[in-house]
Amino acid sequence: MQESLALDVIGLRVSRETLGRLRLFAELFRKWSRTINLVAASTQNDMWRRHIADSAQIFALSPEPKQWVDLGSGGGFPGVITAILLAETGAGWVHLVESNHKKASFLRLALSETGARGSVHACRIEEAHQQIQHCDAISARALATLDLLFDFAAPWAERNPDLRCFFHKGRDYQSEVDKAHGGWSFDLLQHQSAIEADSVILEIAHLARKL
Repeated sequence: MQESLALDVIGLRVSRETLGRLRLFAELFRKWSRTINLVAASTQNDMWRRHIADSAQIFALSPEPKQWVDLGSGGGFPGVITAILLAETGAGWVHLVESNHKKASFLRLALSETGARGSVHACRIEEAHQQIQHCDAISARALATLDLLFDFAAPWAERNPDLRCFFHKGRDYQSEVDKAHGGWSFDLLQHQSAIEADSVILEIAHLARKL
């Protein structure tokens, strides 16, 4: 019941099969969290709301099957969640980029066990564009400042003018947006988080460096 309620908050209805995949992921996550630090321990008791539903907001904003790149995937948020939700559509793919090999091992197991539509690239984010030639969308959660995220996204934006980026940001996001305007041009949509009152998801389009 807790799981369904968490997803209801963001207006996302999933099949029984998808809910089972998410539950399996949650079990694997708890097991691996005993030995490696996947998220802050203080948030694990509220994992369905704070992490799973929060991550699923990105899919809810852009549910059409597409090629995703998830930067700094860590414990699987939002990349594995997106990949699980794509499994129901039978299309689309998530490339999870994670340089920490222990976390990358967890991500590979999570994708395999849940039947999610994704693969893991155990490399530095700056090198990922050499392995992943094309994507339609990029996601990142609690990873870096906006201007650094733009640096990471730039190689794909240059290849695909229709690229969209979805970045979770906290209460200080406006200062990051203002700073990023100094070196970048971009279109911005701000989506209020349904999970955290002072958080947003920034949807970025037409990203380009200023000359």
